[in-house]
Amino acid sequence: MSKKRAVDPEVAARMAHVTEEILSRSPENVVEPTLDRVAQVMDLLGQPQHTFGLVHITGTNGKTSTTRMVERLLRELGLTTGRFTSPHLHDLRERIAIGGEPIDEERFLAAYDDVLPYVQMVDEASLAAGGPRITYFELLVIVAYAVFSDAPVDVAVVEVGLGGVWDATNVADGQVAVVAPVAIDHTRLLGDNIIDIATEKAGIIKSDAIAVLGVQEDEVMQLLLERCDEVGAAAQVEGLAYGVLEREVAVGGQLVSLRGLAGDYTDVFLPLFGAHQVHNAAMAVAAVEAFVGGGEQPLDADVVRAAFADVTSPGRLEIVRRSPTVIVDAAHNPAGVAAMADAIRESFTFHRLVGVVAVLQEKDASSMLEVLEPLLDHIVVSRSTSPRSIRPERLGEMAVELFGEDRVTVVPNLPDALDLAAGLADEGGVSGAVLATGSITTVADVRMLLGADQRGDRPS
Repeated sequence: MSKKRAVDPEVAARMAHVTEEILSRSPENVVEPTLDRVAQVMDLLGQPQHTFGLVHITGTNGKTSTTRMVERLLRELGLTTGRFTSPHLHDLRERIAIGGEPIDEERFLAAYDDVLPYVQMVDEASLAAGGPRITYFELLVIVAYAVFSDAPVDVAVVEVGLGGVWDATNVADGQVAVVAPVAIDHTRLLGDNIIDIATEKAGIIKSDAIAVLGVQEDEVMQLLLERCDEVGAAAQVEGLAYGVLEREVAVGGQLVSLRGLAGDYTDVFLPLFGAHQVHNAAMAVAAVEAFVGGGEQPLDADVVRAAFADVTSPGRLEIVRRSPTVIVDAAHNPAGVAAMADAIRESFTFHRLVGVVAVLQEKDASSMLEVLEPLLDHIVVSRSTSPRSIRPERLGEMAVELFGEDRVTVVPNLPDALDLAAGLADEGGVSGAVLATGSITTVADVRMLLGADQRGDRPS
């Protein structure tokens, strides 16, 4: 990644002001189930979302990592790429990248200024009809699609924000739709059973697209295949059309062999931990083969190796400090925590592992703690900077029921919690470590406290 550049103070001040304006809108966890507002702005802007190719990615866990892998592969092939992910760790601009780099302040502000008059027109009409303003997330999608069209990019790799059918990103039609594993999450918004959730996510599969389907529960896979039949999309199922051939733990990651839709790719180094990341890599290869050759032409194996060797996924089993080792992971639902726990057991040998855990109110904290209990020697319960964090005292009560009083400490202040956890980990000697997890905001806060790269990517 390029070195950090100096930013004009006036530009920085304007960026801070615009960020506040955007954040003042309804947050991304408060959604209105309609695409009408975003579609109206797109119409006024001349349909920028249809001016570039699109790989659209949904699922419950693994979306961001898969998005980053797909984008990195496409970039290694020489294509000009856009990337949209959410949520961000430290800065709104992380969500919108061109050529692998978050867009700079000037480019963000220029796009914001371009779209704002049209956003305000739709806001006024919506408010007059008794509806809401365009939300925080919707506005960022509008800015992203405007940026990608203006660049212009050859292809945008877009992660949905929530669900699929009504997600703001779905005003665009993906030539390739990727559905990562579906699990229970966001029940208040998507439904309290896996079929309702999968039905929402299936909405990104469009007519004549190629659907790359990751490993799913049988009932979810059946629903996805029915959606493909309904809209005339070609289904490519992991384990049948593509998949993982071999994987072994290696220093700093894994050595894997993958089967794509059109070719096999052996001896690929992936600098990420866990079986789930290898499945993400297999989906990424299949998605790129589908996009560039309809799934009928293999990629250059050296291109695949070069791209994956350079893949990063900040906040996903990321080591942000040594002595003691501090790992952050953005797992925020039971399935994500289970995948993280398996990866830690497989990839690390810690004599003592201390958790720093803060969870958001709408999450299944009890089930997450249940999965963490066999993994952690001690848990320090705290809260992140998110106003949606569960009160540490309440989370502590839940933890005591599972861990017992002797293995639980409640520290409401996160910096103090991190310090205490580091001290407890040091009791394990050189093989002691800290795991900070429970939410994206927990990870962002810990990364910031420890001075990790604030752009959410590999340090310069």
